Amino acid sequence: MARILIVEDEERISSFIAKGLRADGHVPTVVADGPTGLDLALSGDHDLMVLDIGLPGMDGFEVLDQLRAQGSRMPVVVLTARDSVGDTVSALEGGADDYMSKPFRFAELQARIRLRLRQTGGAAPGAEDVLEAGGVRLDLRTRRASVDGADVELSAREFTLAEIFMRNAGQVLSREQLLDHVWGFDFDPGSNVVDVYVGYLRRKLGSDTILTVRGMGYRFAT
Repeated sequence: MARILIVEDEERISSFIAKGLRADGHVPTVVADGPTGLDLALSGDHDLMVLDIGLPGMDGFEVLDQLRAQGSRMPVVVLTARDSVGDTVSALEGGADDYMSKPFRFAELQARIRLRLRQTGGAAPGAEDVLEAGGVRLDLRTRRASVDGADVELSAREFTLAEIFMRNAGQVLSREQLLDHVWGFDFDPGSNVVDVYVGYLRRKLGSDTILTVRGMGYRFAT
């Protein structure tokens, strides 16, 4: 578990990120302006910051400059609609540890956050590197999967979907929740992509591993 500060003025995006981080076992704090974000970042109460650039009061570049000028080495992942090479270089040279452009998939942001936390020791002691349920085993470090000891090849998207299911084994997850976590907030909610990928996983992990709960979604069997 890590304490993650989200500095983002678009509520739809900040809520989306916070929901995903809570599901991943973290404790998010959301603020919507630069000055408040800087104050909280300097408090020492957080392990990592997700920082937007276009913020009211003080833009993300200035927040980052002041944070580093005052000696903070807290990891910062910049998340912004600006995607020019110049903006990327400015953020990284200004002290950002990573940079992502909107729109984005939560799974990618999640992976980058985990990497930065692992590098700085911000992840909680004993954080899970291996998930096991129903005969399925996922190694989150090597991105390898196995069923009853036999290796199974999963695509990156299949692995992420399997990880979400196994972190919530026994719980019903709606299609909307799975879309949010695996495909991102900009994905068409009317798409049948979740059903398609659940079918892929059933063929690879076993037909009884993921159960359909009519009218509600899917549940990973334990």
